[in-house]
Amino acid sequence: MPQDKNETVNPPLMSGCVMAGFPSPAEQYIEQALNLNELLVKHPAATFFVRAAGDSMTGAGIYPGDILVVDRALEAIDGSIVIAAVNGEFTVKFLRRRGNRLQLAAANPAYKPINFAEGEELQLFGVVTATIRQFTRSGQ
Repeated sequence: MPQDKNETVNPPLMSGCVMAGFPSPAEQYIEQALNLNELLVKHPAATFFVRAAGDSMTGAGIYPGDILVVDRALEAIDGSIVIAAVNGEFTVKFLRRRGNRLQLAAANPAYKPINFAEGEELQLFGVVTATIRQFTRSGQ
């Protein structure tokens, strides 16, 4: 274990998968060391992390407190999950193209889509490529 919080550690990636249903015999060998930067960050100079808040994207598996990996180098296409600024407020939503109009759509039916008419400005800050969720145990 590292002695310093800033020391890089590459934990092993076990070969095979762990069953979420009934247990199966574990494979007893390591496939490789796992570097989370290599796995999650494809464009280091264009990537940032941001913490999610609110429940508008829970249907997409994004929950309050999750850390979002955002890549500014990727082109946002229809269906991308994006970080955008709407009237100076940051939000995470699906980008939808409706003909020649753009829409930001939540993944929670309690929220209405945000529609943009021609001439209205939408600032996109990047495409969400992954989420990181840390589970905590009560009392710790």
